[in-house]
Amino acid sequence: MFSINCKGRLLSLHQPVVMGIINATPDSFYAGSRTTLLQEVVARVEKMIEEGVTIVDVGGQSTRPQSQRVEVDEELMRVIPIIEGLSQKFPQLIISIDTFYAKVARYAVESGAAMINDVSAGTIDEALLPTVAALEVPYVLMHMKGDPQTMQQQPTYDHVVLEIFDFLVFKMHELKQMGIKDIILDPGFGFGKTAAHNFEILNNLSFLNQLERPLLVGLSRKATIYKTLHTTAENALNGTTVLNTISLLQGASILRVHDVKEAVEAIQLIHQYNKQTDQL
Repeated sequence: MFSINCKGRLLSLHQPVVMGIINATPDSFYAGSRTTLLQEVVARVEKMIEEGVTIVDVGGQSTRPQSQRVEVDEELMRVIPIIEGLSQKFPQLIISIDTFYAKVARYAVESGAAMINDVSAGTIDEALLPTVAALEVPYVLMHMKGDPQTMQQQPTYDHVVLEIFDFLVFKMHELKQMGIKDIILDPGFGFGKTAAHNFEILNNLSFLNQLERPLLVGLSRKATIYKTLHTTAENALNGTTVLNTISLLQGASILRVHDVKEAVEAIQLIHQYNKQTDQL
């Protein structure tokens, strides 16, 4: 059982939860997730809440392969009004800020966010990790090889799962030394990995449970799914549900998704499946 302290609110992860994606960007890989208008975001989040979302992850920067990096002031203009609006409209909602900039993280938490989701593990902005420690909010530590601009240029590993494991162990020690207590681990599906790497990680996801931290899985509508199925991100919902189900069976605690209803249903069904298994 895991629990994390989100600015004084204790979030129990004894059952998996869903993190819904809000992309305040014009260029994220899945067009259905893009929006920059607060009114649209509020309506989308309201629907997510009705469907059972626990966390909403707001990002102002696309980290798809070969994306162009947005500077900090532009990212602030994209995300802060949305976080302020959501925290006022839905005060009980846990809001995560998806950023690798310290300034964005600080302003976002001051505006109502209660979690920081960083794809870079603190490597892009050296001020980020000290900022996380000072803010005392949960931190999503993700593995990425390279950066979004270069990460898919023939990534190679000797043993992808062991390299991710070793990286997370090293970074967790660093974070603990800095005073960051609530750490969530993300193996970084699609971030400097081929489809073969992603399936190998998924097949061995339970190995990461040795680290005794909540596991976040972000496979929603990604290229590993739609390229394997010879389709598009727009038609990758069923494939997403299949891989999310496997992730839950392997011990995932948080599913980061574009489609909340289907992820919540997968969690409910796996919960019943596990109850029956435990009774055997």
